[in-house]
Amino acid sequence: MTVQQDQTAAASLEPGAVAADAPGMLQGLRVVEFADELAEYAGLLLAGMGAEVVKVEPPAGAATRQIGPFAGDMPDPERSLHFWTYNRGKRSVTLDIADPAQRDALVALIGSADIVLDSTRGGLHAALGETLASLPGRFPGLIVARITPFGDTGPWKDHKASDLIHLALGGVMMNCGYDAAPPWDYDLPPIAPQLWHAYHIAGEQLLVGILAAVLHRLHTGEGQDVSVAVHDAVSKNTELDVMSWVMRRAPLYRMTCRHAGEQPTHVPNIGHTKDGRWCIALGLSARDQANLLPFLSKYGMQADLAAPGREADLRARNVPGSSAADEGKAHIVEVIQRFIRAYTYEDLPWPEAQAAGLLWAPLRKPHENVADVHWQTRGTFAEIEHPELGRALPYPVSRWLSTETRWQTGTRAPRLGEHTAEVLADPAPRVASVPARPRSGPARLSARGKAFPLQGVRIFDFSWFLASAGGTRLCAALGADVIKVEWKENPDTRLAAMAPVGGREARSTATGPLPGVTDSDMGGQFNNKNAGKSGLSLNIRHPKGLEIARRMIAQSDVVAEGFSPGVLKRLGLGYEALTKIRPDIIYVQQSGMGGVGTYGRFRTIGPVAAAFAGAAEMSGLREPAMPAGWGYSYLDWIGAYSFAMAIMGALFHRDRTGRGQWVDSSQCETGIFHCGVPILDHAVNGRSWERIGNRSPYKPAAPHGAYRCAGQDRWIAIACFTEEEWAALCRIAGTPAWAADPRFATLAARLAHQDALEAALTSWTTGQEAHTLMAALQVAGVPAGVCQNAEDRCDHDPQLAALDWMTEVTGTKIGRWPVTELPSKLSATPPYSGGITDRGAPGYGEDNERLLRELLGYSAQEVADLAAEGVI
Repeated sequence: MTVQQDQTAAASLEPGAVAADAPGMLQGLRVVEFADELAEYAGLLLAGMGAEVVKVEPPAGAATRQIGPFAGDMPDPERSLHFWTYNRGKRSVTLDIADPAQRDALVALIGSADIVLDSTRGGLHAALGETLASLPGRFPGLIVARITPFGDTGPWKDHKASDLIHLALGGVMMNCGYDAAPPWDYDLPPIAPQLWHAYHIAGEQLLVGILAAVLHRLHTGEGQDVSVAVHDAVSKNTELDVMSWVMRRAPLYRMTCRHAGEQPTHVPNIGHTKDGRWCIALGLSARDQANLLPFLSKYGMQADLAAPGREADLRARNVPGSSAADEGKAHIVEVIQRFIRAYTYEDLPWPEAQAAGLLWAPLRKPHENVADVHWQTRGTFAEIEHPELGRALPYPVSRWLSTETRWQTGTRAPRLGEHTAEVLADPAPRVASVPARPRSGPARLSARGKAFPLQGVRIFDFSWFLASAGGTRLCAALGADVIKVEWKENPDTRLAAMAPVGGREARSTATGPLPGVTDSDMGGQFNNKNAGKSGLSLNIRHPKGLEIARRMIAQSDVVAEGFSPGVLKRLGLGYEALTKIRPDIIYVQQSGMGGVGTYGRFRTIGPVAAAFAGAAEMSGLREPAMPAGWGYSYLDWIGAYSFAMAIMGALFHRDRTGRGQWVDSSQCETGIFHCGVPILDHAVNGRSWERIGNRSPYKPAAPHGAYRCAGQDRWIAIACFTEEEWAALCRIAGTPAWAADPRFATLAARLAHQDALEAALTSWTTGQEAHTLMAALQVAGVPAGVCQNAEDRCDHDPQLAALDWMTEVTGTKIGRWPVTELPSKLSATPPYSGGITDRGAPGYGEDNERLLRELLGYSAQEVADLAAEGVI
């Protein structure tokens, strides 16, 4: 059987229907990891994708072995559930990198690696006597992947940070929290959502850079340095606030368990069940209202709601957080809340609401997903044996399903030094791979004057919204030729963060929010998530349109889509049909819940996926407070990173083996993957997650929170993990009484009296200017960061400016505007947000004639005829 026949035969397989021993996409690569909590998550992703990950620990063990919770609540470096979660599937080698006597072993180990994963902040390079630039040269072909708090240059490069500090400085906290008190005065601080979220964001984005570097090396043999600054990564991860400020100088306001918005309301879109649980109910477009009324009427709970008028556009889809709020919409939410209050959590008919086309979902606790039949069907969780406990424990182990490869479950996290002897005895020098599908032609250079890593890759792109369109946007910035396909009957969401009336000139002199244009080709949010792509308007329901799609797919490497499962198949472009067009095609689809399983047709957007995943319930003040949730669709960007990883991982596998595959990716699954610690805590200790506000229960710190400063809604995050940091804080505050107070004398005492500690700090910080205070605390060695909003980051943050966090691109109609650049900095193949088009996002159908003439040979008259027939 030929490779082509074998591939076509495999096309009938559903994603996930592969052998248990199917390889990971990165099978055969070795990663040597020198990492703490900044980069261990990136190592977990690499291991899950099939790489061998060797974790190098000092003789006393990695510092993360001291992070709780612990099995049986017994602090022990071999019982840390945090360490178990983030080091599953790795091997442990003990090696003191600072000991010259162990230098040869260190060099040999690095010489065996394809990738070095490093968060030592220069410690590894110093131990080897190398610089950042020289290390890849010493080991030809080596990819050095680094995470640092603030980057290698800039005024904040040596600042101290933590997860909380990064979420403050990066803008996440100012998007997340509770409604202000009337009329609009925030009486509660912004809330840092979830645990270790800053490091999740940075790890996801580092993986995007690593995969691009691995693909480049496969075809050129060239290694390089890949780095991500956590501050840069987090600052780009928020959804609407940056472009709303960049385009219109419009600030957004945080609101309880819903998107931060320009026009805040006091009506959360979560409802309380009669037994104290929560359900999210999103969607207030005319289409949603048309579905809502008959659903509520079925139960006699429609109250005074009326159907949308005939003039309403039932096709329109709004970007959450971007539509105007009013009392009418607030009343609809309150009617929905009455309905939710009438039920217990278990009896609430949210599945029926979903079947009616409504965006409803229960706010689950993380462990509640383990027993769900949908996730069991998808293999989202696996039971991993812990011989020392005499039992197996559930872990989230998969983010997508495919027809060729699978996520690798791995074994339980290694005991300290468990694999030292076997690994160091035979470090096995790295052997370069030879691509089965080599590239041809000269390298295409970006506007930065260096080669793109995704040379010659073409993606036929049916993505939309951020979770899928953002993934192909990342690929475009790495050099893929991305053809974005839309049709006017169901276009992507373009109306958010619109360009201002008066354009860039008006924005440059604005002192307040500007009115936006209504032209759908001038959306700033669309520009940011689709920069660097070509635009094709194509009606694939028309026979000629379907034929054009097939002919273009024959010249493409990847078909990417973000529709509901089954849409493309019904239109004649399912995976089996695609393999007949091109046997080695890569087909990557992303939906909220994934196509395989029982929830495939459920409607989801980022907040709904976060509710299902358990993330929304995790964030906020302790009960009986309601969840604060997320103030942006964090699973949209996380889903986008995962989508890009699936595309590039599949490209790497194809270029090595000649085989394409079908990948079924789930946005919600990416969120579940972040919830390993509370899932383990429930399984081991029988403890259900309880919200923590801004405190740090697992890596002890006190103070650890956000404290009011002078000015309107100004706050500073402060975290003291050591006695030295606490003493420095007392000196800066000029309050020797704090140091003498027995309630604050030790970290243990401060943890026991956090309410009093926070009150004392607030009495001092309230009179301080936030940025000035941050600077003073950082000079003294205290981790501190202003809770920055979009204005702070875009206009005043010197570190982001030093990192060139934005790139100016020119759209044909929207004009020249900055968009965010990829945070992964690749020394040999740097990303460029303008992509190969050297342009912002395409206007609707902007490249129709060029694409049809260049790729398919149509004449100008034939293109005009297609437009007249409604094909394009």
